[in-house]
Amino acid sequence: MNIPTELKYSKDHEWVKIEGNIATIGITDFAQGELGDIVFVDVDTLDDDLSHGEIFGSVEAVKTVSDLYLPISGKVIEFNSELEDQPELLNTDPYGKGWIIKVEISADADQSELLSSSDYQAILG
Repeated sequence: MNIPTELKYSKDHEWVKIEGNIATIGITDFAQGELGDIVFVDVDTLDDDLSHGEIFGSVEAVKTVSDLYLPISGKVIEFNSELEDQPELLNTDPYGKGWIIKVEISADADQSELLSSSDYQAILG
């Protein structure tokens, strides 16, 4: 299973890449594997200020629909529009072209709950 060491992770199986005050967020390789073939990605929170743990969208797979929880507080500033026509990018390239949103991190955002790759690996067992 692929768990890049340069990323941070949430207990809800999202990854976070922090560059300055911008966080790029997607779902982990483990999450896409559990969901199966992803057929639709819904994010209706563009331009919304959200707190850590709030739902920012959902992913629909052949078998189920799963909510997506924001791993860090901030304003949703971008949605990966490629996912509208190619939701399967979450399956084929979860850490690359399959990113979901970009967030402008709140000045007071708590990053202490983000996990390192080794901590995330430990959760998976």
